Amino acid sequence: SITWSGQYEYMLRAQERLGQVLPLTLVIIFVLLYLTFRHAGQAFMVMASLPFALVGGFWLIFLLDYNLSVAVGVGFIALAGVAAEFGVVMLVYLDNALKERERQEPLTLKVLHEAIMEGAVMRVRPKAMTVAVIVAGLIPIFLGTGTGSEVMSRIAAPMIGGMITAPLLSLFVIPVIYLMWKRRNIQSDNN
Repeated sequence: SITWSGQYEYMLRAQERLGQVLPLTLVIIFVLLYLTFRHAGQAFMVMASLPFALVGGFWLIFLLDYNLSVAVGVGFIALAGVAAEFGVVMLVYLDNALKERERQEPLTLKVLHEAIMEGAVMRVRPKAMTVAVIVAGLIPIFLGTGTGSEVMSRIAAPMIGGMITAPLLSLFVIPVIYLMWKRRNIQSDNN
């Protein structure tokens, strides 16, 4: 009989482990989001944005020709947490800007647009600083050599790749989804 061993066997074990850990992680993220917002719609909004935020990590893993491993999975779990945090903070800023505008004037489509622009613009500098700090902290780990560097670079790679797409998503896509969601509420109030 022939038995495949080595990297292939390791990859099968990694897929089995990640098949259990990743869904559990996503459920935990959703529960925490629901507890934060007390609204399933906003929790789903952040959760729906997570796959798009992870695209940069997948591209970098593909370009580096890394195989799926537990270390890569851990990197993606960490990236999902950071992307969820980006979405949460963006929604909090958008909600605060909208509440501030609603105190001054009745909610119309124009007021909604202005509030979303104000809330999203307020997040550009803090988001850029967060991304810069994360990337600056991960580059030495990613480029390092020596004992354990092979595993650590596979953890850092998804995070570095994701730091390209996750902030762009939260700055551009989440405000658009928020606009569509709130605009529906304005239109139902007018009817």
